[in-house]
Amino acid sequence: MNRFDVLQVFLSLAVLLVCAPPLGTFMYKVYVGERHLFSWLRPLELVCEKFLGRIAQDEMNWKEYSLAVLFFNAIGILFVFLLQLLQAKLPLNPQGFAAPTWDLSLNTAVSFVTNTNWQAYSGENTLGYLVQMLALAVQNFLSAAVGMSVAIALARGIARKNSQTIGNFWQDTVRGTLYILLPLSILLAVVLAGTGVVQNFSSYPTAQTLESAQQVIPMGPAASQIAIKQLGTNGGGFFNANSAHPFENPSPFSNWLELISILLLPAGIVFTFGEMVKSRRQGWTIFLTMFALLAAGLSISLWAEYSFNPAIGSAAMMEGKELRFGITNSVLWSTFTSAASNGSVNAMHSSLSPIAGGIALFNIMLGEIIFGGLGSGLYGMILFVIMTVFLAGLMVGRTPEYLGKKIEAREIQMVILAILLPSAAILIGAGAAAVLPAGLSSLSSKGPHGLSEILYAYVSAGGNNGSAFAGLNANTVYYNVTLAVVMLLGRFGVIFPVLAIAGNLAAKKYSPPSIGTFTTDNALFVVLLIGVIIIVGGLTFFPALTLGPIVEHFLMLSGKVF
Repeated sequence: MNRFDVLQVFLSLAVLLVCAPPLGTFMYKVYVGERHLFSWLRPLELVCEKFLGRIAQDEMNWKEYSLAVLFFNAIGILFVFLLQLLQAKLPLNPQGFAAPTWDLSLNTAVSFVTNTNWQAYSGENTLGYLVQMLALAVQNFLSAAVGMSVAIALARGIARKNSQTIGNFWQDTVRGTLYILLPLSILLAVVLAGTGVVQNFSSYPTAQTLESAQQVIPMGPAASQIAIKQLGTNGGGFFNANSAHPFENPSPFSNWLELISILLLPAGIVFTFGEMVKSRRQGWTIFLTMFALLAAGLSISLWAEYSFNPAIGSAAMMEGKELRFGITNSVLWSTFTSAASNGSVNAMHSSLSPIAGGIALFNIMLGEIIFGGLGSGLYGMILFVIMTVFLAGLMVGRTPEYLGKKIEAREIQMVILAILLPSAAILIGAGAAAVLPAGLSSLSSKGPHGLSEILYAYVSAGGNNGSAFAGLNANTVYYNVTLAVVMLLGRFGVIFPVLAIAGNLAAKKYSPPSIGTFTTDNALFVVLLIGVIIIVGGLTFFPALTLGPIVEHFLMLSGKVF
């Protein structure tokens, strides 16, 4: 690494530290209805409320909130699924693309509605402009807004006392979309278009190369979709090469903007939580826990990529990386995108060194809580906070409390369900694919690297991440269907227990802190929380990691590659 690489690493991390707190305050004002930067858009919110009617006004209990989430997402899946099947008859399809197969359409619909944005297809060769915008880009907004809404509902559940309600899903989703995601995405899209990201409705022109060959140049409204894919922790690329494509990410400056956009809002909403529960120290505690895990993973990945590789006889491997961005930018992106629920890539993760690829895997395996998806990372981390408080309570012989609410059997049952269900779906899915002919037929690599390819696909689906290890052909009926099931379990198998916890905590009375209360906003708690996160992640996935990237690392040291 040279001094410019080091500067970029520190600058990227510093931007998170500086920008996250004010962003969190801004989002807090949005959700509690105070005046904020975009309050002048209030008439549009009133129009939405009038259209939705009474359902956007009444407070909901956790069951009503859950049903609203379920209904809204079910309609979204159906709409995106049908829009793809009707693509050949729709306008804004200048290339005349046919409809995708039913299994690919189902996989894509589930993927974008669950904020996973896994893509088993080549965007520029499969989907027309209308489907890209009306189906995929719209869900980029809505799936991110749903994640934020659930996180805000959980914050209300913790903050409220003796209450049966946790807010209104429709109002939360409208506010998150209208005041946060839409204006910030428009601003970023304009800037990205100014850096050279394409934004048009042109047909694909044909160019003649220096070798006199004919090359079709893909076009489309890419900048607008890239802005929300990054800010909403979506990650679905307009082009197959995602952010390694020069039309989607043309320069080092656009690369840095897209990189920072991945974590800005997930970092900011942590401070929104602190504001809502009236404890900014609690927000900082959670933020620093996430930040420490991010920095640790980034440091290990950089060490692995710049270390001497006996298999190729050199250090600083450039295979699978863009020459325009280099190694440090590629490792920064792989760490940021796997720490968030963001599937965008600017390098091929399959070409990372085994340890760096293993860090990307492990980041997702932890439950997408190192900032994680927009909203989902926060409520996923709160699950680990509740578990840590419970374990600490057992150690000191007291009834565990968190921010004045007693943590009892019902909350722990929901926490365990939310943590174990996605993990079980990932391991069962990957295990089955590793032994069944339908799963093995798509592999391009053998040995531990092939296992990592399969494992990464199911981890990415269960963690609602969407990035791919590459090397695995996932566009088969088997993978499209099984990965869709894992995506649903990874999303709603966490959301519904979280809402149940929110409802239970909202109904409880407040217990004021006493001399025996376990403090949850100091350095000791940060260390304890990190320990619980790593132990749970290690116990769950360490055997699979051992058979994949860890074994591959030692084989690489002996000069063997796959």
